[in-house]
Amino acid sequence: MAFRIQAVELENYGNIRSFKCSDFSNINLLIGENATGKTFLLKSLYSAIRSMEDYKRGDDIRSMNEILSEKLRWTFQVDKLGDIVNRSSSEPLQFSIKTDHEQNYMEYQFSQSANTKVGSIIAPEAQKNGNSIFIPAKEVLSLFSVILKSREIDRSFGFDDTYYDLVKALRIAPSKGKNFTAFSKARKELSTVINGKVDYDDNSGKWFYKNESGQKFSIGATSEGVKKISIMDRLLGNGYVNKDSVLFIDELESALHPDAVCEFLDMISYISHEMGIQVFISTHSYFVIKKLFLIALKHPGEVTCISFTKEDEPRICSLSEGMPENSIIQTSIDLYRQEIEEVL
Repeated sequence: MAFRIQAVELENYGNIRSFKCSDFSNINLLIGENATGKTFLLKSLYSAIRSMEDYKRGDDIRSMNEILSEKLRWTFQVDKLGDIVNRSSSEPLQFSIKTDHEQNYMEYQFSQSANTKVGSIIAPEAQKNGNSIFIPAKEVLSLFSVILKSREIDRSFGFDDTYYDLVKALRIAPSKGKNFTAFSKARKELSTVINGKVDYDDNSGKWFYKNESGQKFSIGATSEGVKKISIMDRLLGNGYVNKDSVLFIDELESALHPDAVCEFLDMISYISHEMGIQVFISTHSYFVIKKLFLIALKHPGEVTCISFTKEDEPRICSLSEGMPENSIIQTSIDLYRQEIEEVL
């Protein structure tokens, strides 16, 4: 049985004053205007899940407080943890997460005065299996060595843990052994989208793109869309992502043509439906919303939409029941009306 986040509750978390959801699905879509809390929610979930995965892993004897505190600081890039707390509230930041594995329940809180450690925490009883990953809006392949130097040598802010964790995962070479059938099919679909593959040269320490004809190109001469899709291909091929992983994708549409967006989402839908892998996606794109709406009609109950606004608390619904009111769709409607007025 794949791992699944069942419920989350946040209070005073960055620009999120209050958020509660117990209706997460296999695919969870986050929409809304800028500065309404989409990325804060993604990073809060990612920090919690990755901390659960590192807790009690191997011979690591760090406490959950130590692991989580470090993950929060390097994911949100703050001098002190208290900077994550909502500035307009005198109440502490509170976070709780419930999964379908009772031993993975966790909650914590801290105030604006928190420095390097969270105030109080209820740690999970056991380590969470799997490796979850966050795919940021910007691609990382052309910045691969820069990110590693910034984090491993300079130990400086600039590239947060979502970038650093991703490049570490990408360093793992693809395995030639047994792979999940669903992943193999997904990788074939991705390969057709980019008409080739991206690979890493251990000798030069550089990434390159090879097209179907066998011609090689430097990663700097490769399109942003190809690089972004290749990241997902690498994670499926090297075994880093499995059925216990949770995928977080920020602005999926970034650098992708609408056709590639649709094909990428078909792949996401396939591995989510076949493997039960849970996915969280933020977007500003009408194409992403529309495509996921069509996927939701095909698989009712498998896509939840969380619509953030600046005035009210987020609205949560099953996307198969219809697309909720939001600024992305409204802007598309307004542009259509303007076109009709100009034509007529």
